[in-house]
Amino acid sequence: MSWRPYIKGFKAYLLLERSLADNTIEAYQRDLYKLDEFLQLREYKLGPAEIGTTQLSEFIFWLNELGLGARTQARVLSAIKTFFKYLLTEDIIVDDPTELLDGPRLSRKIPEVMSYDEIQAMLHSIDLSTDHGVRNRAMLETLYACGLRVSELTDLRLSNLFLDIGFIKVIGKGDKERIVPIGEEAAKHINLYIEGVRRRMTNIHKDFENYLFLNRRGKSLSRVMVFMIVKECAEAAGIQKNVSPHTFRHSFATHLIEGGADLKAVQDMLGHESIITTEIYTHLDTDYLRETVMQFHPRSRKRG
Repeated sequence: MSWRPYIKGFKAYLLLERSLADNTIEAYQRDLYKLDEFLQLREYKLGPAEIGTTQLSEFIFWLNELGLGARTQARVLSAIKTFFKYLLTEDIIVDDPTELLDGPRLSRKIPEVMSYDEIQAMLHSIDLSTDHGVRNRAMLETLYACGLRVSELTDLRLSNLFLDIGFIKVIGKGDKERIVPIGEEAAKHINLYIEGVRRRMTNIHKDFENYLFLNRRGKSLSRVMVFMIVKECAEAAGIQKNVSPHTFRHSFATHLIEGGADLKAVQDMLGHESIITTEIYTHLDTDYLRETVMQFHPRSRKRG
C-alpha cells in the first residue's frame, strides 16, 4: 500500500496550516517517502491506520544501522510525529502510534557526520607536492566516494579497480564481495597516485604487489596508519569533531540519503546485509547504483 497520497496531503497541510519553510517541508517529505520505501522493502502491507509503534521503531533503528547521524535521525522522528498528528487531526487515524515512539537505544555512540564543506576542507588540506600526500588524497577521496570501511580500503586491490567504467569491487565482512560505484573525482586521484607514485616504487614486497595503497616500505597500510592520516588531515583543516575513517562512511550514507537517494541502493553500496535478514539484495543493478551516486553524491553531481 502506497503512502504517497497521504504524504502529498501532509505537504499541503505543512504549507497552508503550519507555514513551514520550503526546505523543512521538503525534508519532511523525503523522510516520509523513506518510511514508505522501508515498508515496501519489509513487505509490510500497512496503511497509516494499521501501522504500529513496533514498525516505526524498526524504521528508526534501521536508519541508525544504515549510518545516519543522530541529528538526521531526530529530524526523521520529528517528521513522523508531525505526520501522525496531522493524520489524527484529519480523522484518518484514531490512535497515534508515535506517542510512545523513541529514538533507537544505541549500544554504541554514533560517529560524527561531517558536512560537505568539512569534507572539502580536509581534502584540500593535503599537500599534493609529496608522494604520501598524493596517496592520502586518493585514500580519503575513496573513503568518501564509496563509503568503505577502513579494512576495505586497506585491502583494496589493483585487480578490483574498474575505473574506466566507474566501479570498484570491495571485499567486505565475511569475505563477501560487492560492487560499488566510484565518482570521477576519486577515480582521478587514484589514477594520479598509481601513475605518479605507485608505479615509481621499487621496493614493493612480493605479497603486496596487488594492493592499491602502500606504505613507504612497499607493504599495505595498517588500519592504525589510516586512522592517524585521517586525524592529521582533520587537524590541518581545523575540524573540531572527533573524525575517524568511519566518519567518512557515515557522511557518505547521510549525504546520499539526505540528498534523496534510495535506501536500498545506499544499503547495497554499504554492504549492510544484516539490516534485513532475508537476502533480497543479492543481484545488484550496477547501472542503478552508479546513477544513484552520480545524482546524489556531493562530489559527483554538478554544483552550481
